Amino acid sequence: MRAVHAVRFGGPKVLTAVEIDEPVAQPGHVVIGVSVAEILFLDTQLRSGWGSDYFPIEPPYVPGAGVAGTVMSAGDGVDPALIGQRVVAGLGFSGGYAEQVQAVADKVVSVPDEVELTTAVAALHDGTTALSRIEKAKIEPGHRVLVTAAGGSLGGWLIPLSRAAGAQVIATARGEQKLESARDLGADVAIDYTGADWAQQVLEATKGHGVDVVFDGAGGRTGGAAFEITADGGRFFSYGAASGDFAPIDEGQAAAKGISVIGIDDQFAPGERELLIRRGLAEIASGTVTPIIGQTFPLDGAADAHAAIEARSVVGKTLLKM
Repeated sequence: MRAVHAVRFGGPKVLTAVEIDEPVAQPGHVVIGVSVAEILFLDTQLRSGWGSDYFPIEPPYVPGAGVAGTVMSAGDGVDPALIGQRVVAGLGFSGGYAEQVQAVADKVVSVPDEVELTTAVAALHDGTTALSRIEKAKIEPGHRVLVTAAGGSLGGWLIPLSRAAGAQVIATARGEQKLESARDLGADVAIDYTGADWAQQVLEATKGHGVDVVFDGAGGRTGGAAFEITADGGRFFSYGAASGDFAPIDEGQAAAKGISVIGIDDQFAPGERELLIRRGLAEIASGTVTPIIGQTFPLDGAADAHAAIEARSVVGKTLLKM
């Protein structure tokens, strides 16, 4: 079968289509015929060699954190009724860029009939991240919420979910296309964070109050500036490093202002991720969230997909279609 290898750390061209053996379902596992594999911004960072302290991956490896497809076979101890079901499955942080994958049976989640696999895959990481952060944010009507890097796929969840909770939503992104997308999703204010005064614009939008909740997918200097305009007693969620690293947060300053800082080391309890995936699929089925699929590529176009993501030219999610 075909798969993609990252043959070494480096630029997009290190991604190479190869032929590998088809997986055989081991006890407690299923083999999934992949319809779509999601591509995370994190995939591009791991491919470059970034993040070894958090993600111990060594090339050559098959990138890809999650897939959607149909169960083809089941190993010993797995209910054979799973065979033929449409499912989504998280794979950790590697293994997804392939025509078939093996997954732990207890970790796969069935997809409702009314949800397409191309949108269902968005529930795996965007959905779980958004729903868990929204829950911890304790957003109340009238709260001011800032979503950085809102043009990414996670913005498609955080903006409508924050609006549904009654918040004023301020989105920052780069370029008019992404700003317009954020407005379409329900952002009250959309600001281009490449402008030197973007943080001041956020303060003006909140009438000087600052923001009660920050969902920071940008990291770096942008995330640091977002922290500076977080109101006393606010919540700051740091989950992305699109700027190259996570936001630099002064722990002493956070404590003095009573700001709760929640980072990527915030772990799920056993079984919680699967529950959140089901909730995410239900949000898609109900129409509360409509994941934006910015572009799709064939399996052997993985290098082009990574290059497009790194060029910041994609609005929403990028997928590989088999």
